[in-house]
Amino acid sequence: MTTLLWIIAMIFVLGAMAYLRVSLLSTTIAAAVVLVVGSTMDIIGVIAWIVFLVIALPLNIKSFRQNFISRPLLKVYRGIMPEMSSTEKEAIEAGTTWWEADLFAGNPNWSKLHNYPKARLTADEQAFLDGPVEEVCKMLNQHQVSHVLGDLPQDVWQFLKDHGFFAMIIKKKYGGLEYSAYAQSCVLQKLAGVSSELASTVGVPNSLGPGELLQHYGTKEQQDHYLPRLAQGLEVPCFALTSPEAGSDAGSIPDFGVVCKGEFQGEEVLGMKLTWNKRYITLAPVATVLGLAFKLRDPDHLLGDKEELGITCALIPTDIPGVETGRRHFPLNCMFQNGPTRGNEVFVPLSFIIGGPDMAGQGWRMLVECLSVGRGITLPSNSAGGVKTAAVATGAYARIRRQFKLPIGKLEGIEEPMARIGGNAYLMDAVATLTTTAIDLGEKPSVISAIVKYHLTDRMQKCVIDAMDIHGGKGVCLGPNNYLGRGYQAAPIAITVEGANILTRSMIIYGQGAIRCHPYVLAEMESAFDTDANRGLDNFDSAIFGHIGFATSNFIRSFWMGLTSSYFSNSPYSDKTKRYYQQMNRFSANLALLSDLAMATLGGNLKRKERISARLGDLLSQLYLTSATLKRYEDDGRLTEDLPLVQWAVEDSLYKLQDSLDDLLNNFPMGLGIALRAVIFPFGRPIKRPSDVLDHKVAKIMQTPCASRDRLGKGQFWTPSEFNAVGIQEQTFKDILAAEPLYDKVCKAAGKRLPFMWLDKVAAEGKALGVLSDSEIALLERAEIGRLKSINVDDFDTEELRAQLAPKAKQEKAA
Repeated sequence: MTTLLWIIAMIFVLGAMAYLRVSLLSTTIAAAVVLVVGSTMDIIGVIAWIVFLVIALPLNIKSFRQNFISRPLLKVYRGIMPEMSSTEKEAIEAGTTWWEADLFAGNPNWSKLHNYPKARLTADEQAFLDGPVEEVCKMLNQHQVSHVLGDLPQDVWQFLKDHGFFAMIIKKKYGGLEYSAYAQSCVLQKLAGVSSELASTVGVPNSLGPGELLQHYGTKEQQDHYLPRLAQGLEVPCFALTSPEAGSDAGSIPDFGVVCKGEFQGEEVLGMKLTWNKRYITLAPVATVLGLAFKLRDPDHLLGDKEELGITCALIPTDIPGVETGRRHFPLNCMFQNGPTRGNEVFVPLSFIIGGPDMAGQGWRMLVECLSVGRGITLPSNSAGGVKTAAVATGAYARIRRQFKLPIGKLEGIEEPMARIGGNAYLMDAVATLTTTAIDLGEKPSVISAIVKYHLTDRMQKCVIDAMDIHGGKGVCLGPNNYLGRGYQAAPIAITVEGANILTRSMIIYGQGAIRCHPYVLAEMESAFDTDANRGLDNFDSAIFGHIGFATSNFIRSFWMGLTSSYFSNSPYSDKTKRYYQQMNRFSANLALLSDLAMATLGGNLKRKERISARLGDLLSQLYLTSATLKRYEDDGRLTEDLPLVQWAVEDSLYKLQDSLDDLLNNFPMGLGIALRAVIFPFGRPIKRPSDVLDHKVAKIMQTPCASRDRLGKGQFWTPSEFNAVGIQEQTFKDILAAEPLYDKVCKAAGKRLPFMWLDKVAAEGKALGVLSDSEIALLERAEIGRLKSINVDDFDTEELRAQLAPKAKQEKAA
């Protein structure tokens, strides 16, 4: 019995060392102490000490370990792991890792998360939102844009240029606004709640475009020439990357340039002949300067020994002969300027390369780094802004619209999709804020940007569908009073661009995350192919034994937290969010463990097992979304009235994580899923989806004027101006709520229950009974006008709906 207790004590000590991630040397010392205790009590003998020394000494004597353990392992590793291509290497090395690396490591430091600064706007940024952004929102008539003009009105274009909307990222020394990433996000969210065309037009030049590339890589001459002109709106930029043959696989673009001598503006110069065929290029039809990505060749070795220089980025004025722009695509009735651009052997000087000739062949790295920033701001912010507006507008509509003598928002069938919209609106704003915080701290978060691009556009699309279901015919019938239909049409555009969502989930999130976020894998890969053999072996030895300890720790952590349902793991708070932190500790350890096992069983084939990669990426993604939600709750002051929104968002994300984890175990390589399930889910799945009670609480917030509802729609455009249907409806929502007690007063005085419609007639009845004041009568009459405007749909004369012939077509028809 004593021996058994000693064995249990040894297992406990070693397990505790692994759980706490104590160093190999400290673990060895702890084991030796237990052995000493065992020897003192005559529990163990010489054999136990011999076994201990045979294991411990080789592991702790570095030279022995390297030569007899690490060197053979390195040889095997090189045979299993293929060497990365240059484009893969550049993509992985580009950008930085941030909080997502903590989530991947199996032991999140919650103090670190909550110590990140709260995102704030400067006085200038807030003034811009309250001034020019508010003003341009008032100016825009979305129905005119999408149905009549097929473009933003010229006065809106000019307003955007005059007020620096295209210069938010440009430094003040060049005349730009130099706003924070958080401020850019707030601007785009507000614009997106009004018009996807408006948000896209402003967003693209401030994300992946010449301005971003010029500031990071441009020559002084290029910066001094272009940046002031971009800031003043004298240049309209676009960036052309996507080709018909290379969409998501941007590294395979067929567009090329050939280094040669030629004549430019009357002089012979060293330059390049460019041939390209690009599509889906936002702002291309109206751009004055074209950022172009192509593969540069130097067959005559005019620049050096290499013939294939690689992907290169250049700035091409669109008025140069041979540059084709102007034609437009027609993306799902969304009328932002988007179209193709082409050129055939267009000769330009080498000085047109962004950064000059020295940056020839460096375009891929430039693009990946800049895209990781822009992709983390524009589409996620547009998605968050659209859903925030939809959440508050849907709440108002559901309270105004009545069926079965009740506001439809009180029907349980309506509460369920409403809760999805409201919970996601809270989460998406939180995620956009945390991500822009990273960017403002100087990070270039390539993994996070892929996560937020995929998940926020995906949630946006699902929320818009839910909103359409709730609005019914109000959402289907397009017109000036329809604030959902065009967003519903445009939702798939966000899904397909800047890395199609299928590819982003299947390849990019985990493909980059597994290597960038893992504390040892990248070091192992780099050391395995290090040209300095001794240095490579030394680095590999440190990495591989660190990796072994890391994997052991995550196995122990997963086993223990599965056994105890993570009740004993750390949490920064003891309130209702405590269990969320503990569950995230558990899932973080599961992610780290399963990642190591997947890499160990599949090796280099993991990147081809896209469903496995996608599910592992889902775990990392949902952990990030959940932590962003908890961070927002902290930054907002842990307001208990917001708890239903927090709980819904967190529980939904963790439930989705659990689904992906379950699917992963069902399909884990080499049949390991059954054994792993016993470790990870020993008592079954622990997470439940948000309850009906929680759905009810979220739906109630959306339909009740309160501080939580105000925070849900914070920063959006609610002014009841002429073209703002949601602002007008929001005023009606307040009027209807104020009218309800007046309606009850009239019903009581009349001795009968009147229908809650024709409120102007209710007002007349109240006036006749002498129970309403003049101001109360006016309120009921105003509420009725607004109610009808909210529930009615637009109708048109047949001629108004006929497709308008373009001028050329009209001429041909006349002829």
